Amino acid sequence: MHRHVLACLFASLLVPCGFAQDITDPRYGLTAGLFDAGEAIWNLTLVSTVQPPGPFVGVTNSDLAFRDNYVFQGNYNGIIIWDITDPAAPTLVKDYLCPASQSDVSVYGDLLFVSGEGLGGRLDCGTEGVRERVSHDRLRGIRIFDITDVTSPEYVANVQTCRGSHTHSVLKDPDDDENVYIYVSGSAPVRPEEELEGCSGLMPEEDPSTALFRIEVIKVPLSDPAQAAIVSSPRIFEDLEAPPRHGPSPADYEEAEKARAEGRFVVTVRGQPRILRDRQVSAYMRQWMSEEGREGEPSAQDSADFRAALPAFMAARNRARGITRNARRGPTQCHDITLYPEVGLAGGACGGYGLLLDITDPANPVRIQAVADSNFSYWHSATFSNDGTKVLFTDEWGGGGGPKCRPSDPMEWGANAIFTIDESSRMEFQSYYKLPAAQSNLENCVAHNGSLIPVPGRDLFIQSWYQGGISLMDWTDAQNPVEIAYHDRGAVNSERMQSGGSWSVYWYNGLIISSEIARGLDIFRLKPGAFLTENEIAASNTVQYDYFNAQGQPQYAWPATFTLARAYVDQLERGDGLDSEAVTGLRQGLDAAESESDAERKATLESLVPLLSGGSDTARLEALGDVLRQLAGS
Repeated sequence: MHRHVLACLFASLLVPCGFAQDITDPRYGLTAGLFDAGEAIWNLTLVSTVQPPGPFVGVTNSDLAFRDNYVFQGNYNGIIIWDITDPAAPTLVKDYLCPASQSDVSVYGDLLFVSGEGLGGRLDCGTEGVRERVSHDRLRGIRIFDITDVTSPEYVANVQTCRGSHTHSVLKDPDDDENVYIYVSGSAPVRPEEELEGCSGLMPEEDPSTALFRIEVIKVPLSDPAQAAIVSSPRIFEDLEAPPRHGPSPADYEEAEKARAEGRFVVTVRGQPRILRDRQVSAYMRQWMSEEGREGEPSAQDSADFRAALPAFMAARNRARGITRNARRGPTQCHDITLYPEVGLAGGACGGYGLLLDITDPANPVRIQAVADSNFSYWHSATFSNDGTKVLFTDEWGGGGGPKCRPSDPMEWGANAIFTIDESSRMEFQSYYKLPAAQSNLENCVAHNGSLIPVPGRDLFIQSWYQGGISLMDWTDAQNPVEIAYHDRGAVNSERMQSGGSWSVYWYNGLIISSEIARGLDIFRLKPGAFLTENEIAASNTVQYDYFNAQGQPQYAWPATFTLARAYVDQLERGDGLDSEAVTGLRQGLDAAESESDAERKATLESLVPLLSGGSDTARLEALGDVLRQLAGS
């Protein structure tokens, strides 16, 4: 539930001091371990866990997509395909070695789309990488595979982009059965024009065709996917200024001071202290020594001189990358875009802003509104409510590598932000939600990817939090989101920060499936309890799909069943939307009608409709009435 944030004075900066995350929660202080960590679970059942195949062990698992009984799991080394026909014992179908960062995946029909952004990805899927600054062997963009034979994906095409594809989203236009569209979000530096013609990293005033401040839209002809090509590059970020940002939290200052005392290297980027990793120190020192004309292995004197020169070195490096504390330009790219074609809208999580886009013309999205929030650090992903009247954005504070759920971290920083969407498609902020359980400073805990669970009459969002585990949030009441289930493990390593936890967790045909960054694949089922009944879970399981991409959000629809009617009755009872006598009468009548002949059933169900007249929960009463009439055939 949202908690109000006060203000406090810390280190001469006015920063919010929300209530600390709960250190009495069972998730706090779990024992560490890669495959033997302590676990805490509530209102979920862990059905199975499978470890990644050999070439993928120790390499980051990323996003998920689904088709039939298959799970397609991205990995920085390629793609892993699982058969989950038996969720208790998933089997490996194919491990396709094809390195690229991040290998985000989507499917449509017999096609698999995979993102590539890192400098080492190769067109031929080779594992040797690419070391040259300019290379025509490099892949940065979208790979397209034919998965007619899932056991043997066929690499049929790729579409190169100027900034690669960090993530992507597949849009199936309800009015177009011949093509699908891919919205590409690339966040890497612009590649040299010598490598890909037409790529420019200049500012718009210097080059109107710059690859900055735009996304790419790829059109894929389903009859000939090899002809996929960029059809537009919408500049949806025009005229946006740099958003307001918060400063470091008390825990950030504490960590930085501790690191300095231990002799580690701490730099300041955009006013934020950042502790450099060992490999960063090594790379930066080599660059500095080269610029200074120093040769050989770094000596103790080199290290001391580099430490003194580090502030000036980092300032010059940041200026070269366009990072300055006083820069007033807004984002130059989106991190992730969720497309909701049934309502004609998309939610763009674009670094410093949350965007609402009109996608009624798939090739030419138009920005409707952009919102900023000083409590947000990095707008990461978006999800709509099923009826399209709400949208939530996640904040990846710390970039996925920071422990941002420590006891003293503000509850509004690194949280989800929930907005309502009015009839004129304008967003209005309602509340925040953050994982309520504290995590240690050895766990990279940040808000990450999730999806709706199709429980009728409610908005439930299952979400990954990296090493914060997974959390199920009920945000039916936009001003009062509340957690109703979770699963978490202890840190991957008990001595140092090591990446792990849930990258993505999505609902698919009655299962909750999580891509575990370091440990493989987890499968869960919902467990009935005080917040969720067996009938609600059973009703959600009547929603079945042939395929699912979370960033191409589908609209859920429930068939009229006795299970659906009982789910609504359960909700009316829980929320006091109907008196107990009417609830009892409805349950008895539904039980009787289900076993009756058609004529008797019709009469019994029609006799139940008057019981709905005295309730207060109008929306659910109307929904239940519709189900009763459909079941009666009237």
